[in-house]
Amino acid sequence: MSSMNRRAFKELVRTINSRVQHFNTAEIECLIREFEQLSISGTVANGLDRVMFKRMLHTDFGLTDEMIMDRVFRVFDKNKDYSVTVDEWIEGLCVFLRGNLDEKIKYCFSVYDLDSKQHISRNEMFSWLKDCLMRQSTEEDHDEGIRDVIEHTLKKMDHDHDGMVSFKDFNQAVREENLLLEAFGTCLPVPTSVEMYERRVFWEKL
Repeated sequence: MSSMNRRAFKELVRTINSRVQHFNTAEIECLIREFEQLSISGTVANGLDRVMFKRMLHTDFGLTDEMIMDRVFRVFDKNKDYSVTVDEWIEGLCVFLRGNLDEKIKYCFSVYDLDSKQHISRNEMFSWLKDCLMRQSTEEDHDEGIRDVIEHTLKKMDHDHDGMVSFKDFNQAVREENLLLEAFGTCLPVPTSVEMYERRVFWEKL
């Protein structure tokens, strides 16, 4: 049973259940308990701080890119108070674990839109691609190679030819080629990690 009293626990479950589509009542109860276990060692009362959240992403889902994990934290933290509350946690996981294509497109675009201006600029593309390509490249002129990739990506995704990728562009590009959903870095868990997480949090506790 949760550390909160039974009435408060049931009310929290009811409230969250009215806002999420992809978890049932029993699963929401399990996620609340999981959240409480994670938050015990954190520094924020009734929430997950950035460090604990990123540790969870790495441990449970294998994410390793610091910038990606930081952006995922910011997308989960809807009220921008530098912590993830239990309702933000479960609403975020609803898309992260079980989102449909529409939800995942919106989520990934939000992760990549660094300045929240509803478009991904050349500079943002450069930021996303630089570290990844530098790790893979053996060429000396890393920046030139990255710019070539950016130009190719823009050509493929910039449907209105304004030099940046709007949400409309991103949405259209992903629907034409689903592999572009994570064009700028891995921000969704692979199916095997989702299965392992759900087995541990749901199946073994229900």
